Amino acid sequence: MKIVTADVIVTSPNRNFVTLKITTDDGLTGLGDATLNGRELAVVSYLRDHVAPLLIGRDAGRIEDTWQFLYRSGYWRRGPVTMAAIAAVDMALWDIKGKAAGMPVYQLLGGASRNGLMAYGHASGVDLPSLFDSIREHQEQGYRSIRVQTGVPGLKAIYGIAAQSTGEERYDHEPAQRGAYPAEEDWDTRAYLRHLPTVFEAVRHEFGPDLPLLHDGHHRMTPIQAAKLGKSLEPYDLFWLEDCTPAENQEALRLVRQHTTTPLAIGEIFNTVWDFQALIKEQLIDYVRAASTHFGGISPLKKVMDYAAQYQVKSGFHGPTDISPVGLAAQMHVGLAIHNFGIQEYMQHGAKTNSVFQQSFTFTDGYLHPGDNPGLGVELDVDEAGKYPYETAYLPYNRLADGTVHDW
Repeated sequence: MKIVTADVIVTSPNRNFVTLKITTDDGLTGLGDATLNGRELAVVSYLRDHVAPLLIGRDAGRIEDTWQFLYRSGYWRRGPVTMAAIAAVDMALWDIKGKAAGMPVYQLLGGASRNGLMAYGHASGVDLPSLFDSIREHQEQGYRSIRVQTGVPGLKAIYGIAAQSTGEERYDHEPAQRGAYPAEEDWDTRAYLRHLPTVFEAVRHEFGPDLPLLHDGHHRMTPIQAAKLGKSLEPYDLFWLEDCTPAENQEALRLVRQHTTTPLAIGEIFNTVWDFQALIKEQLIDYVRAASTHFGGISPLKKVMDYAAQYQVKSGFHGPTDISPVGLAAQMHVGLAIHNFGIQEYMQHGAKTNSVFQQSFTFTDGYLHPGDNPGLGVELDVDEAGKYPYETAYLPYNRLADGTVHDW
C-alpha cells in the first residue's frame, strides 16, 4: 500500500480541529488528529509544508519505520507541534492498517482486555448549588466517575468552570475563546487552598463515599502548596489529584509524594515517552495523562503504558474537547487493549462536531467502547467540514492580584 495523498483538513464546527487524511494507491483512507489548541495553524504548516511531501510513495504498512523516520530525520525533536504532526501520521496509518485487515485497531494491539472503558465527566459550578446540579446532570448522563471543579469566592473566572459566562455558547468546557487575543482570568492560590477542601467535604456529604471524584489543579501550585492540598484532600478519598504542580519540574513530585497519599495524575502536556521515564520508574505518579494527539500517536502511547505496567501505574488519557473524535478513538483503542487501563476522560463533543466526524463508539452506563468498525471507527465528512472555516481562538491566561502572569 503506497501513500498517494496526504491532505490536511482544518475545520471549526464547535472549535478548531486539524485532521490529516492519508490515502493509499488501493483507495484506503486513514485519519489522524493533529489539533493543538490555540496553535492549530503551526501544526497545519508543519504537516503541509514539511511532513506531507515526505509521505508520498511510502509504504503505509510500515508504521514504526515511518514514525522513527519523521522523529529522527527532523533532528529538532520533540515539542507539541512536531509531536502532534507525527501523531496524526501514526493514527492515520493505524487506521489504514485496521481497514486493510478488516479489524478494529484494538484487535491489532492484542485484542480487548476489558468490555468497556470507565469514563469520567467534568462537573463544575460557581457555587455549591450549581456544582451539585452539574454532578447530578452528569450522573443522569451515565457517568460513574466525576471530576469536580469549583469557583473560588473573590475570583471572577478560573479554569474548569463551564458555567462561567464567557459570552459564548456553552460547549461543555471549551476554554479556548474565539477572538484575536487570549482572555485574561484571575487567580489566588491561598484562597483556592482554603476553599477547595470545604467543597469536597460538601460533595462527599451530599453524594456519599462511593462516587469516584477527581480534581485538576492545572499546574497552578508550588510543590509545597501541592503537598498541602493533597494532604488536606485525603479525608475525601479522591480518585486522583491531577497536575498539582508544573510538570516541567519533575523532582517536585518527590516532595508531594512525601506528604500525601492522594493519588497523582500528570502528563497531558508531555510530548514523548521520555518525559515519563523518571516519574514512572520512581513511582512518583499513579496515572499517565498523555494524549495520543500530542504524544506522537498510538505507537508511543502503547509503549509508555507497557513500561508503566511494570510499576503498577495506570492510564488516564487526556480527553477534552480539543482532542478530536479521531484522537479520542485512538486512545479508546489503546485503552481497551492494554492491561493497565485506569480511566478515560470523556468530554462530549457538540452536535456540529459530530456531524463532521462520524463515529462508531458507544457510551453506555458510564463505559466507552470504540466499536468494531475496521480501523479507528471514525470517518470525516469533507463537505460538512468545509462549512466551518478556521476561526482564531486562544486559551486564556492568568494574572495574580498584583498583575503577575501566573500558570493558568
